[in-house]
Amino acid sequence: MKSRSQHIDIEIDKLTNSIENAITGDSFKTDVLLVDDNDFKSITKKNKWLFDWKSEYIQPDRDVYKLTIEGNPDIIQGLISITEREDHVYLHLIESAPFNLGRNKVYLGVPGNLFSFACRTSFHRGFEGYVSFNAKNQLIEHYKKTLGATNVGGNLMVINTDAALRLIDKYFKN
Repeated sequence: MKSRSQHIDIEIDKLTNSIENAITGDSFKTDVLLVDDNDFKSITKKNKWLFDWKSEYIQPDRDVYKLTIEGNPDIIQGLISITEREDHVYLHLIESAPFNLGRNKVYLGVPGNLFSFACRTSFHRGFEGYVSFNAKNQLIEHYKKTLGATNVGGNLMVINTDAALRLIDKYFKN
């Protein structure tokens, strides 16, 4: 199956300490878990997910993870697909749950949490926090400001060790 490169097109709404209820401001601890076959009952276009996560999941070189609130693994807040490359983690795809998009979103901080998870995974795999991804043109400056990412040419963005540590410190205090 030929895979085409996706351009990351998600706005970092707010860097929070976990995820935050958009109305009350209450903060909730999160878990990031590997997606399993049962999750695909709810991750569908019919349920307003934008991407075909099942086809992402079946690609042998990719790991797909779900962000959930601690103790509530059945409600998926967001998804991320990553690959281990030679010297870094490559982020293929990231998406907030449909109810975490737009003006009436339920939770803030989902994209930041998932980017932070990719950085932490990079450290765990011995890559010093380095994460790369292709950004949509109009979001390159946004990712520089919010994530501390660097544009290394074309649409390719890199999160280096210092930026990764800042994100990890925000989301994974312990």
